[in-house]
Amino acid sequence: MPLTQDSRTKRLELLAVLFATAAILAACATQPVAAASEPPGFWAGLVHGFTILFSLIGSIVTDYRIYAFPNSGGWYDFGYFLGASMFLGGGGASTR
Repeated sequence: MPLTQDSRTKRLELLAVLFATAAILAACATQPVAAASEPPGFWAGLVHGFTILFSLIGSIVTDYRIYAFPNSGGWYDFGYFLGASMFLGGGGASTR
């Protein structure tokens, strides 16, 4: 069933409202004060990325974060990416 011009306009308006709401909520985000003496690096990022699903569930019911703060930057991000890719199946899962 093809979309009419009116339904396209309504979808675009809804998308614009959702985008604006997300942008406003993202602008309100803050980071806690850094208290760690040694920020997590590559290996901690790898573990945190591998446990991403469990961390997400834990963050819903507790005050747990799925991404370490403060972290050591690029190496932590790379480890997090690799761990999440390994746990979630990486790019190979989409080739089946």
